[in-house]
Amino acid sequence: MRPTSFDVAERAGVSQSTVSRALRNSPGVNAETRARVSAAARELGYVVDRHASSLRLKSSETIALVTICRPGEDRSAINPFYFALLGSIAAATSARGFNLLVSFQESEANFRADFVASGLADAMIVIGTTSNRAAWDYFADAQAAGFDFTCWGSPGDPFHWMRSDNDIGGRLAAEHLVARGRRILAFVGPQRSPQRQFDERRDGFIAALEARGITPLIAEPPAGPDRHAQGVAAARELLAAHPDIDGIFAASDMLALGVLQGIKETGRSVPGDVALIGFDGIRAGTLADPALTTLEPDLDAAGEALVAMALEDADHSRSGTRIPVRLAVRGTA
Repeated sequence: MRPTSFDVAERAGVSQSTVSRALRNSPGVNAETRARVSAAARELGYVVDRHASSLRLKSSETIALVTICRPGEDRSAINPFYFALLGSIAAATSARGFNLLVSFQESEANFRADFVASGLADAMIVIGTTSNRAAWDYFADAQAAGFDFTCWGSPGDPFHWMRSDNDIGGRLAAEHLVARGRRILAFVGPQRSPQRQFDERRDGFIAALEARGITPLIAEPPAGPDRHAQGVAAARELLAAHPDIDGIFAASDMLALGVLQGIKETGRSVPGDVALIGFDGIRAGTLADPALTTLEPDLDAAGEALVAMALEDADHSRSGTRIPVRLAVRGTA
């Protein structure tokens, strides 16, 4: 099996993103770590040169990035998390000397998975909403037919995927709310979504609270045109039924920003009456009033790992990789 940057990371005792930065002499990596990574790479016979035989390349020097949208969705309305992830993938692609071909897909009229087979790209990455089931069904069939790609947050294990460390994120949210003295807690998030990450965040939250003798309320957002609108409606319904709630963990930042508006509309204060935590680390959260406390995935690491998996991991031995998250404490909690 050809060595990958993930193998180098394991040998050197660092993250894959540190390997990527060290081997391109990033000033953010100290000399000792660079030396350790370089030694591990030499020992394993790993080289990062884009023309090296260790990379599964053909000739296009291009990576295709498919972004799945909701049917009829204006491109400006796409979840800003995916634009942030797209940016990190673009940076990692550029660092390897590759071009990035971006394809927004929403329906049978523009579904396409043959970028590698047609010679337009050397590898393909798929990100985007899992609410478009027709799109994911198409890509499931494409994978079964032999088209190869790597996904972020795909709706199921049949895909070669990478996700945030969602369970840890849920546990961090629970621990932070309890440490702030909050005891009547709720999780707001879809319960029947194909997005496994929502379930993982909820389950981590519940497990951490139950270990402390607390059983949280679970709130399914009502139907709405987008996550923000669903969050507003969920907050109204939740606080009408349970006015003593003093802490909420929302499954995504867009939901959380809607919950924030909904809490305010009930006449309650944040964080005085209700503390609130989201998940994704989107920039819009820093502009809210108060600024949103959130779980932030390491998007630089995500972009670099996705590109490395797409180009190097021919045997898909790294499918299921988790990207670390951190709690960014701001005004809402």
